[in-house]
Amino acid sequence: MTAPHALDPAHTALVLVDLMDRIVALPLAPRAGSEVLAVAEELADMFRSAGAPVVLVRVERPGVAEQPPGSGLVAGLLKDGDLEIVKRTIGGFHGTDLDDRLRGRGVTTLVFGGIATNLGVESTARSAGDLGYDLLFVEDAMAALTGPEHEASVRLDFPRLGTVVTAKELAFAGGGTRSAG
Repeated sequence: MTAPHALDPAHTALVLVDLMDRIVALPLAPRAGSEVLAVAEELADMFRSAGAPVVLVRVERPGVAEQPPGSGLVAGLLKDGDLEIVKRTIGGFHGTDLDDRLRGRGVTTLVFGGIATNLGVESTARSAGDLGYDLLFVEDAMAALTGPEHEASVRLDFPRLGTVVTAKELAFAGGGTRSAG
């Protein structure tokens, strides 16, 4: 195992993208949405316990009277104190107050997970990189519609934007690592 990446809870936020029932239920690779969700929930618990922000980004389709069924966050994922961001584009920064809310909390490092690796996660991460955030990508907290799409982001794109890790490699400075995985 690689040495844990020591995170500072005062300056680090977890950003989980599109963990909504209708998206988690899609056929995904290299792991099922339920597996992504399980890792994401453990990460969120770890961040909350350390006092670090948890950001849950979900998409709403613009220009429709009603959102499709399953468009809310997976039940129980959003907890008191979490930030919920509703986006209307692929990425979580455009047209939202995400940057202002993060900067208002002193956040300089973002840790990403979600679905789909190459769409919502990568688009949000690219904008975050353009805004000057340090980025970590939790490979086992993501999936895409196909294995090659996931692998292209994880192996080619994300290393150019930040650091790719597994959930087990994350820890808070002075704190413990993720409990399972």
